[in-house]
Amino acid sequence: MAVYTVNLPLTPPWKMMMISLSQTKELFRRAEAVCFDVDSTVIKEEGIDELAKFCGVGDAVTEMTRNAMGGSVTFKTALTERLSIIRCSREQVNKLITDHPPQLTPGIRELVDHLHQRNVKVFLISGGFRCIVEHVATQLNIPLHHVYANRLKFYFNGEYAGFDETQPTAESGGKGKVISMLKEQYGFKTVVMIGDGATDLEASPPASAFIGFGGNVVRPQVKERCSWYVTSFEELLKELEKI
Repeated sequence: MAVYTVNLPLTPPWKMMMISLSQTKELFRRAEAVCFDVDSTVIKEEGIDELAKFCGVGDAVTEMTRNAMGGSVTFKTALTERLSIIRCSREQVNKLITDHPPQLTPGIRELVDHLHQRNVKVFLISGGFRCIVEHVATQLNIPLHHVYANRLKFYFNGEYAGFDETQPTAESGGKGKVISMLKEQYGFKTVVMIGDGATDLEASPPASAFIGFGGNVVRPQVKERCSWYVTSFEELLKELEKI
């Protein structure tokens, strides 16, 4: 998950209520639901960058990402601008998934299996694209109704027609909105968010706790601002095995 779309305020909520390492571990051990970011967390790559490369515009999109990191660009604006360059067809997206399927991060399958065995609900919340995230969910035996991601739109002939801007994940702060909705819908008291980026960090609160993940890429501003930062899913699995 890229971090260029979030401008954390001077005194953000996480600083005012940052919990200790031991409290975070305790909340993780007794979580009723665990929500994972997808790009650079559950999978090794950034989906939109892979799609851009596949469509032959990787350099242009990478440059846009680099430029955006220095400014106050909203998530929706950044997504709109990059997709307007990629303009992928339905056929290209399907071919990407077939020819270059997303690569799962080592340990994620075992962690999700262990959570499922403990009757913990697992959700994928991504600023990426549902068609790609659903493929990941299927590999991990996560129900598709536990997937929250952006939807690409296509014309009847398969050409790119934009994306569904009504999805909460299309907005800055969208992951927090999804977690609030899940808490209301399912009555969860303890929800943990796990991810590599600032959009994941800002989802706590409403998430009860946040665990930073640096197994694929380390975001210094995330590492510095969370009480528990891990570089492998084995660390999380070991924590659950203490129970």
